[in-house]
Amino acid sequence: MDTKILGLNKEKVRELSIDLNELLANFQVYYQNLRGLHWNIKGKSFFELHVKFEELYTDAQDKVDLVAERILTLEGVPLHTFEDYQSLASIPTGKNISQDVEAVQLVVKSLDKLIEIERNILGKSGDANDEGTNSLMSDFISEQEKTVWMMKAWLR
Repeated sequence: MDTKILGLNKEKVRELSIDLNELLANFQVYYQNLRGLHWNIKGKSFFELHVKFEELYTDAQDKVDLVAERILTLEGVPLHTFEDYQSLASIPTGKNISQDVEAVQLVVKSLDKLIEIERNILGKSGDANDEGTNSLMSDFISEQEKTVWMMKAWLR
């Protein structure tokens, strides 16, 4: 019986796949929230935020694909139903948000949660010597931390 996947401990890789599916579920909720914010934003910040939310949901869509492909690379199965996403996600669902401050606060809260999940995965991927997952999480975290900083600066 093979105990390795990509030269990595099979059990640790399975755990990472489970955690990556949790991240995937949260990214899907975040993505859908951003679509809703993009469509429904109103007020004096409309032009600025409409464009920003499109930029963020396009980036989130790319990250969803990268996470799913990483799960497949680790010989896991990426979740792909709304039922699965809703049962695993801890990011709040934004419904009928049209005001700028509330919208940006939702983005910050969501990114904080994504970063928390990614840091957990980063620790486990380091322990598993899984450089592929480690690198992916590091890239996500550094980008998202900058976005949080910018969003918080906008809120002030």
